[in-house]
Amino acid sequence: MALQERTRRSLLRLRHQLEQDIKPQDLMDHMISDGVITVDEEEKVRIKPTRKDQAAALIELLLRKDDRSFISFYNALVKETYYDLAKPLYQDLPGVSFNGRKGSFDSSETSVQIMLSEGGVPQRPVVFVSRPELLNQVRMKLDLLQKDAGGWVTVFGMAGSGKSVLAAEAVRDQRLIEECFPNGIHWLSIGQLDKSDLLVKIQSLCFRLEQNLDSQSQQRPPTSLDEAKERLRFLMLRRFPRSLLILDDIWDSSVLKVFDIHCRILLTTRNRSLTDSVSGAKYEVEVESGLDDRKALEILALYTKMNQNALPVEARDIVKECKGSPLVVSLIGALLKDKPNRWDYYLRQLRQKQFKRIRKSSSYDYDALDQAMAASIEVLPDEHRELYKDLTVLQKDVKIPAKILCVLWDLEPEEVEDILQEFVNKSLLFVDNNSRLNLYYLHDLQLDFLVEQNRDQIESLHSKVVNQYNHHYREAAPTSGDEGRLYWIRFLTYHLAKAQMFQELYSLMFSLDWVRMKAKVMGPAPLINDYMEYGPILDKENSEVCSQFQEFLSLNGHHLEQRPFPDVVQLALSQPHSSAVYRQAREQALHPANAGKLYFELINKRTIENLSRLVIHPHLGSIYSACFSHDGTKIASCGASKTLKVFKSTSGEKLIEIQAHDEEVLCCAFSPDDHLLATCSSDRKVKVWNIQQGKLLRTFEEEHEEQVNHCEFTNMSQRLLLATCSNDSILNVKLWNLNKPSSQNTMFGHFEPVNHCCFSPDDAYLSTSSNDGTVKLFQVSAANEWKTIDVKSFLSESDDEDVLVKCSTWTADGKRIICAARNAVLVFDVQTSDMLLDIKTNRLSTVQYCHACPASNLLALAFSNYAIELWDLEEKKKRADCSGHLSWVQQVQFSKDGSQLLSCSDDQTIRLWETEKVHTSSAVSLKRDSDVLFNGEEIIVSAADNCNRLQVRDGRTGSVLFQSQELPFRIRSTCMCRNPSAVVLGQENGNVQVSGLTASRVLRTIGCRIRQLLTSCREVLLAVAQCTGRVQVLALPSGKLLATLLGHTKTVLHCQFCQNGQTLITSSEDTTIRVWKWKSGECKVLQGHKEQVRCFSLLSDSANDSRLLSWSFDGTVKVWDIESGEKLQDIKAHQGAILSCHVSPDRCLFATTSADKTTKLWSCESWQCVFTLRGHQDCVRSCRFSWDSKRLATGDDNGEIRIWSVKDGSLLKVCSQESKDATDSVRGGWVTDLHFSPSNSVLVSTGGYIKWWDVARGESLQTFYPTGSALKKIHVSPDFSTFVTIDNIGILYILKRVA
Repeated sequence: MALQERTRRSLLRLRHQLEQDIKPQDLMDHMISDGVITVDEEEKVRIKPTRKDQAAALIELLLRKDDRSFISFYNALVKETYYDLAKPLYQDLPGVSFNGRKGSFDSSETSVQIMLSEGGVPQRPVVFVSRPELLNQVRMKLDLLQKDAGGWVTVFGMAGSGKSVLAAEAVRDQRLIEECFPNGIHWLSIGQLDKSDLLVKIQSLCFRLEQNLDSQSQQRPPTSLDEAKERLRFLMLRRFPRSLLILDDIWDSSVLKVFDIHCRILLTTRNRSLTDSVSGAKYEVEVESGLDDRKALEILALYTKMNQNALPVEARDIVKECKGSPLVVSLIGALLKDKPNRWDYYLRQLRQKQFKRIRKSSSYDYDALDQAMAASIEVLPDEHRELYKDLTVLQKDVKIPAKILCVLWDLEPEEVEDILQEFVNKSLLFVDNNSRLNLYYLHDLQLDFLVEQNRDQIESLHSKVVNQYNHHYREAAPTSGDEGRLYWIRFLTYHLAKAQMFQELYSLMFSLDWVRMKAKVMGPAPLINDYMEYGPILDKENSEVCSQFQEFLSLNGHHLEQRPFPDVVQLALSQPHSSAVYRQAREQALHPANAGKLYFELINKRTIENLSRLVIHPHLGSIYSACFSHDGTKIASCGASKTLKVFKSTSGEKLIEIQAHDEEVLCCAFSPDDHLLATCSSDRKVKVWNIQQGKLLRTFEEEHEEQVNHCEFTNMSQRLLLATCSNDSILNVKLWNLNKPSSQNTMFGHFEPVNHCCFSPDDAYLSTSSNDGTVKLFQVSAANEWKTIDVKSFLSESDDEDVLVKCSTWTADGKRIICAARNAVLVFDVQTSDMLLDIKTNRLSTVQYCHACPASNLLALAFSNYAIELWDLEEKKKRADCSGHLSWVQQVQFSKDGSQLLSCSDDQTIRLWETEKVHTSSAVSLKRDSDVLFNGEEIIVSAADNCNRLQVRDGRTGSVLFQSQELPFRIRSTCMCRNPSAVVLGQENGNVQVSGLTASRVLRTIGCRIRQLLTSCREVLLAVAQCTGRVQVLALPSGKLLATLLGHTKTVLHCQFCQNGQTLITSSEDTTIRVWKWKSGECKVLQGHKEQVRCFSLLSDSANDSRLLSWSFDGTVKVWDIESGEKLQDIKAHQGAILSCHVSPDRCLFATTSADKTTKLWSCESWQCVFTLRGHQDCVRSCRFSWDSKRLATGDDNGEIRIWSVKDGSLLKVCSQESKDATDSVRGGWVTDLHFSPSNSVLVSTGGYIKWWDVARGESLQTFYPTGSALKKIHVSPDFSTFVTIDNIGILYILKRVA
């Protein structure tokens, strides 16, 4: 683009004078630096014979250039002190037009100001001094962003140097807006924010942006930073692609990464290196720390409304004492505005007042600020001086609304605003008026000064804050509409601790009401930090309570980050009975104020062990790798989100977040001194980061040609090396010296992908694990192969079978190496290569990872079936199962001292386990196919365990009433009948069995207590169905085998006794239903279905009605007479598989649901379809009639429940999750079972959780979060007070309503 005509005329008008005076070489250095002329162009000018000829050539070159070149030329004149030449050019700078007063715009100002105002750009301050050279530098850099898809212009300098004013003034330019940012300018003040405050800021920005869109494009506010980042990315790139985002006062690179969304950004900061951690083009403008004397005097002149030349002689001395600091000059200027005759007085104050230097290492001139602060405060009225002293209690970089000071000072809002405005006018306080509320804050130096001045009154000042809070909120805590709520939630514990009001601190911290309020606003990490920070000051009697609350938050923190926010009392009711958390929760649940609310407690909680110490949900997406720092204080994690995160191992508080790679990050590893972190990725790159600064130090991207699977540093720092392995076919293992740009060595030997590499404890050897079925040991010093262990030969049953070795780990003494492949872990002697131990696991799961404890004989194994196992290598036996993950466990690692174990999973969580606790845990888990008998207070549960033994348990105590021997085939279903006394067991081989197992051995093991319990379940029949098709019928408590029923050829899926107990009905994958007179073995086979029969139902409980309803994946419903075996009806009900069926209690109707997303109501008289119910958007998985037969509830695979009118088929209510987050995909949204209460007013549903619903309103009443997920069904007591279910990791839950 050519020069504007006005600019061209200005240059031609001044041409002769420029040619006479300028030195072109000095100016061209600056212009080359700005990128507006090339070295070749400079050379063409430089070779001219005389200085005047060079000047003429430069002017001629400029006339052929664009506006940016002219701006750069002007700035060069200023920098080289050609003020007399620069001044005539200033008014003709591109984009600036004047109407007679310097700095004011013509009519174009209105449209520009409207856009800036809409974007939240601050107004020009009352006292404004133009800094054209800096202003044009910023504009020139912003022009450069126009050609970049996304980039950063960083305006950096010390606090108080005018960065924010400069940034705001730079965009106050019509040309810049029209040509570069026609979609708008959007200002966001950041400062030092925590996660919740930053989220609020971005929510506000997204809301502001979406107001300019149509109503259909508006969405609910994002609920997490990751979601907020994606929303902002969409808005800035898709809806406002030619706009500018201004981030004011950025302190932390982790905050900056949230805005790394490839848009155009201008930021102000004190730290010029912040943008090192983000991607895109980067430009910088430095704001000098001090004004020159001329500008500083101009500030004083504007404040005092004097001509600069008429200022008294003291003015220059004041500027000298202030050393050009804009902040300090403004402080003095504000004082002189009110008292213009006190020049000499304020100069003497600055010279004579001797204040202690606050921070000697600071880059600021603290002495000058102290003196200006003291002089400013002294002129305040006495009452205001005392009020200003109260600000000593504020924390640095915290902005507060006026409401906080209304409480503190006990004044009306209008009075407080007037006082604060006085402080602002005197530069004693700053105001951020970009948000809905004016937020007030002190500069760090001002706050340091106040603390130093009032050091002996700190405790009393904080006490005043607490007392005023208690007085103001004596009726109720601050609510969501209270402007000061966030501040009190964040800092009330801080004020209590500083005031040494420890009893009040105890009462607050150990209150579930406080936990609820703070966690809802800020999440669990700040709460955990409170317990850790103030723990040392607690009395011994309260230290245990503190640890109980901390444990509660650590284990439930991932729930407290969900939206809708869970019921804290319900979560707390699952704590041990001995816990103060539980006692307080029960007290609240029983409080009259909560009458009518539903609360449930685990009555078998003594059998449920919370083994994990902390659960963290750091990423959206699978987590592939997590590791401890060597000092154990930090954890790093990475995964499918492409990010690297570091957080505290004690609380889960995030310390650093880095957008590390372009694709999935597969591994991360700390260096021995914990200063560095290495990452590797599917993008074939290896990166090394300075973890303290979050800065990228080194990228290795040339040598690996396929994804890099693993990276690991040496164990010692003396000779630091990094090992990596990849999917490359030959050059797949490399050693890197971080001081070299290329690899130091390549290990040759594997010709298939290498999954893992690991240094021996002494760093002498590197083990590599490959898809070729081997583990190789290489000498690190020479990079030569030392030996190969052929793992495949120990596992493969066929030479053609692939064996993929997933990983290897060394024991602490370096004498044994352990590798994982398929479903086994093998332990080898390093010297002899002999196999010492073979750990075989469930054939249905694979070992994903293994790690040997560096401080003990423990070995941790991670499995694809969501489990973790701990083995003792010396005793060669399993010590514990660690259950809790909801998907594949990708990695496990012990801390260096062996006290903790961490695990990461595809379920998006990291769990920390205390090895001493899990070391002693029992490892029995139950399968989800179960049956339950309710008899008054008695609860009897039958289910198979993970060892394929049938267990019958007392639900209230968890005691085992009966346990069979381990059966050879998987138990698939079980049912019980109280009269006349039997239990049925069905197997996968198709057999049904009634057996002579004895419980005497079990009784001898368990003892007298169980003998007494067994008497309570006498005369109970138990049926057990197995995957073989066999069904067994047993008598309890003896365990005597009464019958083995053979006939089914495939897995028995369901079994049920008729009411008389003489008849047993079973259905199978072999498409048949069998009706057994189990005592005689007589059997009727009901044939007709074409696919597996998963379930059936008797049409009536009456002994006179022998009709049976069955349904199948073949889409049909069939009605049978079980006495004759005759098929009465054959109904083609659905196009897709039938997933559930239920008969109404009045026996007039039955309902079917299907994978075709429909529900149908059928008449039990005509067998015709009465209604087809449509509306579900996914497979309809479950259905249930209300007890009055007036309503039907249906649940689908998207977590939605619909309640229908049976009378006319109309939709009454839709019950669905209020919102969904990333964990829903992990926990599973299927609604698998439904039950109405006897009053038909409450509905309970299962799936990923247990939820209770208000039928009339369709609203959730309560939610219970199991440790696992994927609940198949729930057994409900007749009075709707007790609920029994088993989750996918085998934990039995027996919930009873608190009443």
